[in-house]
Amino acid sequence: MSTPRIAVFGSVNMDLVAYVDQVPSSGETVAGTDFRQVPGGKGANQAVAAARAGAEVAFLGAVGEDSFGGELRANLLDSGVDVSGLRTVPGVSGVAHIVVDGSGGNQIIVVPGANGEVRDTVEGDAGIIEGSAALLLQLELPMEAVVAAARTGGALGVPVYLTPAPARDLPDELLECVDVLVPNQHEAAAITGRTEPREALAALLERVPEVLLTLGEDGCLFGRRGVEPVHVPARKVTAVDTTAAGDTYCGSFAVARAEGRSPEEAMRFAAAAAALSVQRPGASSSMPAREEVEALLAE
Repeated sequence: MSTPRIAVFGSVNMDLVAYVDQVPSSGETVAGTDFRQVPGGKGANQAVAAARAGAEVAFLGAVGEDSFGGELRANLLDSGVDVSGLRTVPGVSGVAHIVVDGSGGNQIIVVPGANGEVRDTVEGDAGIIEGSAALLLQLELPMEAVVAAARTGGALGVPVYLTPAPARDLPDELLECVDVLVPNQHEAAAITGRTEPREALAALLERVPEVLLTLGEDGCLFGRRGVEPVHVPARKVTAVDTTAAGDTYCGSFAVARAEGRSPEEAMRFAAAAAALSVQRPGASSSMPAREEVEALLAE
């Protein structure tokens, strides 16, 4: 089996993570139990997940001139990700302030920093994307940049995956370039106004060819136009930190599909990767190596 190439155009942040037994209410101060500084950002997370799942991965995005920028670049390199498309721009890098509660749930505030300066593709980006088995996009960059990247992928015949997070209105000019939409149940409801997962899936399939709808503890639904949806349950584990579960799932699923696995097989591979990730703290630091995923699947 040849190693697939995956391109990721997206955000990279430094995650500043505080752990608490219970998230404070407005005006309340609580004592934290731990603090970690972990490289993250939805784009970088998906890139690391795909690299650890066995793909050759190139990342396109931007960091600032601050100390975080060097650390974020080094983390991607250490994870085996090609950063020739990672720009350095004036100012600070993106930062995410994350609070993780005692059950592993999280609340996140993202400050875009350098990510907000990515307004378009630049010379050389098309050459990096061309020939990839998939192009992964998210919505932590300005919409015009996401649309430009999606158009580039579509023009080059590269399958475009879009994680619509943070949830916002999706312009037709973007969706017409998307091959696989990867929302969670909350994002799907925000986009469609339908809270029942299968109804939301059906509504989304009117706009894109394929939908991978993640449902947290309830697993995942995959839909393709004209085909009965496939449901794969989540693995039952005790979650420590769910921060990067969705990005782990998306990156791993894209790799498995690029290797020629069926949607159901790819979902089982991705579910195993996500199950391993939520049992560890942090975002990119929690993502499993391919050998760990294969070992879990073999049990």
